Amino acid sequence: MTQPAPLLVRDIGEQGLLQRLRQYCPPDVIGDDAAVLAIAPGRSLVVSTDVLVDGVHFSLGLAQSLVTMTPADAGWRAIATNLSDLAAMGATPMGLTVGLSLPGEVPVAWVDDLYRGMADCAQTYNTAIAGGDICRSPVLSLAITALGQADPQRLLRRTAAQPGDAIVVTGMHGASRAGLERLLHPDDPCPLTEAQQAEWRRSHQRPRPRLDILPILDRIGAWDGNRTIAGMDSSDGLADAVVQICQASGVGARLEQSQLPVPDGLAEWRSPEQALNWTLYGGEDFELVLCLPNEQAQQLVQLLPGAVIVGCVTEAPAIVVRDRSNEGDRQVLSISQGFQHF
Repeated sequence: MTQPAPLLVRDIGEQGLLQRLRQYCPPDVIGDDAAVLAIAPGRSLVVSTDVLVDGVHFSLGLAQSLVTMTPADAGWRAIATNLSDLAAMGATPMGLTVGLSLPGEVPVAWVDDLYRGMADCAQTYNTAIAGGDICRSPVLSLAITALGQADPQRLLRRTAAQPGDAIVVTGMHGASRAGLERLLHPDDPCPLTEAQQAEWRRSHQRPRPRLDILPILDRIGAWDGNRTIAGMDSSDGLADAVVQICQASGVGARLEQSQLPVPDGLAEWRSPEQALNWTLYGGEDFELVLCLPNEQAQQLVQLLPGAVIVGCVTEAPAIVVRDRSNEGDRQVLSISQGFQHF
């Protein structure tokens, strides 16, 4: 039996699509020309915007035949990307807006799945889609703005690293890059269990923004003495985050290769050199990199499973990884080795 043709965006038009997408937003927030979100006295509004394009940030089968995630995965990941930026500032989310550009030939069911993934991620982290816009475009893209609030005295800043600080990362790095490799080449031999491979794929398709770090920082008294904590997310790679924090703070860093959070089995599947490269430069792990006094760093890694101290901030400006033999500096970190749009 011939299947009925799918309902396309052009079949229902702009107003029909907007009406359909209202179900993914709180009814008391949308419906006017702009969303209204209350913010408490003594709090700072934190705003972050990301643009994600099919064929650049993900592969959905619209711009090319290769599909590395479902529409729901892409929606989840798009929201997680923005929430990770809020976490990197020490902010809690208040709401999000979504700008959707797409061709009229996109099936409506596909857009439903995309928004379902976005709504699922937003709800998981106690926030919601508060509005947005749609327009016709030859290429599908998402422009998402995340709104958060924070105590202005407890913001995380890239400029706050000080010599002697410990450098803490909140979880594994290289897993997203490994997951992408398995999605691109699923038939290539891999000695790891299916469970391990599935976790890598999840890291790429459904990252988890580290908003859970904020109450722990409060618990360990990270801001006692009016100290500002340095922080950044590692969406562009662990090396990128360390370099950018150091450059903004006017300091250097020494990382210990033996302490880097390499995913289990990655070196055995590829090679130690490839595993190290993906850990430093693979990107899209959406963990946090924090610089704080050593005593508090030790408390943090005890309270946060998966967190590890990877090195220290130095007065000398060099940013290096020291090899396992401790006989010399293995490599100098740079932003240029990671992902750059241009």
